[in-house]
Amino acid sequence: MDKKRPVSAAQQRYLRGLQQRQYRITVAQILIFILFLLLWETAVRAGWIDGFIFSSPSRVVKTFGGMWEDRSIFVHTGVTLLETLVSFAFVVVLGIGTALLLWYNTELSEILEPYLVVLNSLPKSALAPLLIVWLGANPKSIIVSGMSVAIFGTILNLYTGFREVDPDKIKLIYTLQGTKRDVLKKVVLPGTIPLLISVMKVNIGLCLVGVVIGEFIGARQGLGYLIIYGSQVFKLDWVIMSIVILCVIAVALYQALNLAERLYLRKR
Repeated sequence: MDKKRPVSAAQQRYLRGLQQRQYRITVAQILIFILFLLLWETAVRAGWIDGFIFSSPSRVVKTFGGMWEDRSIFVHTGVTLLETLVSFAFVVVLGIGTALLLWYNTELSEILEPYLVVLNSLPKSALAPLLIVWLGANPKSIIVSGMSVAIFGTILNLYTGFREVDPDKIKLIYTLQGTKRDVLKKVVLPGTIPLLISVMKVNIGLCLVGVVIGEFIGARQGLGYLIIYGSQVFKLDWVIMSIVILCVIAVALYQALNLAERLYLRKR
């Protein structure tokens, strides 16, 4: 029965140093954030900046508490989160499916690649008003707006990753009388899972951005609606609070995908 090799003193010191370094980084990040909040609150109370325009941490917390009591914050946050997750799900399915189709049919990929590059380079904020006109001011147009920010980049990145899979492994499959489907199942998909997770970690934030852009233009609920409405009626506490909640949502979604990546790497 194999026994675990004992950890040497040098290795213990190295691991301890890594833990201490990570601890220092975490503490420094927390202290910087606390210092920023204290300076912000102090600047408003001392009159260095206008609290009506810049708000303050205490005013944001008070605004959040009021919307918590009437439950309106749950509605707006839930709408934005749901639209983001739905648009992200469509991006994952359509992005992977289209990238696989392009990999499988090289002639089709040569035809469509220039159009995908052009569509990916378009400013997506310019498409949102058109989507509202074409699809109406409803959740469907906002979901499509969220998809439009991420879908074309997803297809291009995944297609590029599929093409760059180790050619020696592909030759081995063909040497063993395998088919292109075998290459896909045995080499391409397993070899690009880390790339897929990495692309999705970026795209979850992009979908959130696209959804907020859509809510700016054609929504009556959601954090994007709160931001644009709050700026119009000079309720800037709403604006700052909504931005803070969006930051929290973005971090939470990213960390969820980061956790999925760590679980996958642990099982390998």
